[in-house]
Amino acid sequence: MPKGSEELTAARKEEIISACAELYQTMSFKDITIKEIGALTSFTRTSIYNYFQTKEEIFLALLQREYKLWNEKLQQIRAAHEVMTALEFADALAHSLEERATLLKIMAMNHYDMEENSRMECLVEFKEAYGQSLTEVRNCLDKFFTKMTMQDKQDFIFSFFPFMFGIYPYTVVSEKQREAMVQANVNYVYMSIYEITFSEVKRLLGA
Repeated sequence: MPKGSEELTAARKEEIISACAELYQTMSFKDITIKEIGALTSFTRTSIYNYFQTKEEIFLALLQREYKLWNEKLQQIRAAHEVMTALEFADALAHSLEERATLLKIMAMNHYDMEENSRMECLVEFKEAYGQSLTEVRNCLDKFFTKMTMQDKQDFIFSFFPFMFGIYPYTVVSEKQREAMVQANVNYVYMSIYEITFSEVKRLLGA
């Protein structure tokens, strides 16, 4: 790690992560390289290795940033309401994920490879952000659904978080995929991120 202030290090990491996020809007994970990420930053490609050793570490940091942004939204939902019905909470939670398409897109990738090709220190930082998401959702359940038992809340969390991994591929479909479904005679109902999430949260809450 080069010498410099913590603020400078954080700013350069953020610049690298933002460059990766920009490329990810139009390119696939496998097609993005550190060289291309470096081309969008204000410093050289080799300098990136002072902050991230692999492409997977950069994507893990992007996923970590996305979880933190979602955590902030969950905190806002909890702070803005004294009470919420199941339908109101389902609506708010669905909208919160509708705003985090990048989070859902990365989650649909191969997590094993991404985590295995990252240093332990990077993985721990990511797991802290992920763990905070579990806490924030539980905090919402604690506040708005006081009749739920501890087991009910655990069941919700361990059903909802695995469900999140499938949201993106079920809602963001290419024309090629649509045509394949037609040719395969698969009668598929296409839903938005909001619609599929709202429906699942309602189901989990028994609404």
